[in-house]
Amino acid sequence: MGIGVSLFLFAVGAILTFAVEVTTSGLNIDTVGIILMIVGAVGFLLSLVLWSNVGPWASRREERTVVRDREVL
Repeated sequence: MGIGVSLFLFAVGAILTFAVEVTTSGLNIDTVGIILMIVGAVGFLLSLVLWSNVGPWASRREERTVVRDREVL
């Protein structure tokens, strides 16, 4: 899940929670909205962590080429 999808889920969840006033039997729209907001926030945080250079999964290895002058005898 990318950052865009996470923000979309969070936005849809916020709309369902705060802007929609519907009474249904068997399905609570507010609960669905809160679940979508939580999933969107967790996905956003995981996307930030996994795409950053922090953590044990990040590549810390740098490839270097060292050139030294040799003395000709």
